[in-house]
Amino acid sequence: MNLSKTRVLIWVFALAPLVITSALYNSLPDLIPMHWGIGGRVRYDPKMNIWWLAAMPAALAALFTVLPKIDPRKQNYQKFRGAYDGLCLFIVLFTLGIVGVVLSESLNPGYLRIEFVVTAACGVLFSFLGNILPKVKSNFFVGIRTPWTLSSPEVWHRTHRLAGYLWFYGGLALLAASFFLRAGTLFATMLTIVALIILIPVVMSYVWYRK
Repeated sequence: MNLSKTRVLIWVFALAPLVITSALYNSLPDLIPMHWGIGGRVRYDPKMNIWWLAAMPAALAALFTVLPKIDPRKQNYQKFRGAYDGLCLFIVLFTLGIVGVVLSESLNPGYLRIEFVVTAACGVLFSFLGNILPKVKSNFFVGIRTPWTLSSPEVWHRTHRLAGYLWFYGGLALLAASFFLRAGTLFATMLTIVALIILIPVVMSYVWYRK
């Protein structure tokens, strides 16, 4: 099977964290930051744990390759193949960025403002997904998969158009908030925006199905 340029890029970026981690592993301290909590609390783990994180992009790339083959609605993937490949590439890049943050904070602690990086990255992620969602056709793995969207093509379409709008502008709001709000307020704002842009399409999918 011929691989598209996007699929090749997906695997290049998916394997990059393993290569980078291999090159830097001996320079890492014995304990590295792996989890950041509210208020900037950091949990340190043995550096060997970096390997499962570095392997995550490759695992996701493999999963994204398998999903269209096992989905009962596999024929629909051809209708949004470009959007699906773009989604795969972006998610792999997003996880590559997570590995990069952990390595950076391991080698240069405090160099990054983590609350800003996390919020800004989530903002970019949701804005990107907002562009992708309206293009996604009915399937069992990608999108807003409620009993009501899966039961009605019209409800699926309307729900994903609404979610695309909310996620795009919600992501932009998160990105803007990351520049202007303090850490404590920033976290609460992020939780509120994420909860709203997820819950509103789910509720509306039920309302539209009932109608």
